[in-house]
Amino acid sequence: MGSFSLMHWLVFGVIAILVLGGGRFSNMMGDVAKGIKNFKKGMAEEDESATKAAPSRIDAKRDADVVLDPAPERARDDR
Repeated sequence: MGSFSLMHWLVFGVIAILVLGGGRFSNMMGDVAKGIKNFKKGMAEEDESATKAAPSRIDAKRDADVVLDPAPERARDDR
């Protein structure tokens, strides 16, 4: 009893377009699309800055495994 059928929504949409005008409706949808794009761009920038700020545990483990031993270089210089 309280829900609208597809036909009700179509009639409502047509009336809304007639009242608001086609150009106004398309401008409004364009503004919504721009807002969504800006939101996604902001989320992507936030993710990039978060990954740059905190190195992962894998990188820390790889860097800890590197051991520099100057002994082989000294052996070559002594010859």
